Amino acid sequence: MNRRKKGNKILKALTKRSKAKLPQKSKPKYISKADRAKLAAESSQATTFVSEN
Repeated sequence: MNRRKKGNKILKALTKRSKAKLPQKSKPKYISKADRAKLAAESSQATTFVSEN
């Protein structure tokens, strides 16, 4: 293993360990296109129901 490769390997390992200690990023849960359309339809029905009363 040449010197440059060995140095890069060590630095990558250090950054990997330091990133592992950081809190995980929370992504919003994926909602499928069909579910989004269903939710939009339900919300539009709810708003029309409220406006009629």
